[in-house]
Amino acid sequence: MSKSIAVFNQKGGVGKTTTVINLCACLADKGKKVLMIDIDPQGNTTSGVGIDKTALEKTIYDILINNEDPKDCIIDTKRKNLFIIPSSVQLAGAEIELTEVQKRELKLRECIEGIKSDFDYVFVDCPPSLGLLSINALSAVDSVLIPIQCEYYALEGVGQLMNTIKLVKKSLNPDLDVEGVVLSMFDGRTNLSIQVVDEVKKYFKGKVYTTLIPRNVRLAEAPSHGMSIIEYDIKSKGAESYMDLADEFIYLSEDVI
Repeated sequence: MSKSIAVFNQKGGVGKTTTVINLCACLADKGKKVLMIDIDPQGNTTSGVGIDKTALEKTIYDILINNEDPKDCIIDTKRKNLFIIPSSVQLAGAEIELTEVQKRELKLRECIEGIKSDFDYVFVDCPPSLGLLSINALSAVDSVLIPIQCEYYALEGVGQLMNTIKLVKKSLNPDLDVEGVVLSMFDGRTNLSIQVVDEVKKYFKGKVYTTLIPRNVRLAEAPSHGMSIIEYDIKSKGAESYMDLADEFIYLSEDVI
């Protein structure tokens, strides 16, 4: 049974795209067929897996605005089991273009429904905002994965984020659930990181992954080379952590299914 997950936090810099690229790469490495959908106009997931954004013929924009067949927009990343529907800069204007479209909040749902069964997991990388593109993602998926940074303002805006999820659940996607919370940029040497973990666990009772993603230089370097961490440095702490997270993710998500 396949599953679709939006990776969402309206705060920027929380490790959202890093989590999409590396968790998906690790799941693919473990034999799962994975599709990433980059619905962020910045297109960092697209470039982060080594795809030249300026040379794309079809992107998620063409699906949302021009009603292209999603199957024609899927790109093989050349990594076994890992595929992507890329983003492009055109997507920045998509929210305005969608305002006149009927059922505009459900355009991505139509896309995912047509291709979901071809994959074990479909991950949607959302923009760091609460706009129409993020609403599309939340309306289209089974669950939400929330990355949270182990820093001082970690829980700032989380109430608003949960309220958005609640509203989407009420009006557009009644089965939407929180898949889990990933804590990123953890530094076990600081009291602050440890306090943030405790706070987040209290807030999201039972939904926080035990695997913590550490601050790691190799993890920060990998996207600039168009690689996941397991390609860039398989022996790094970052690679080890994302492989552990993939194991935990598979165990928990398939146990629920």
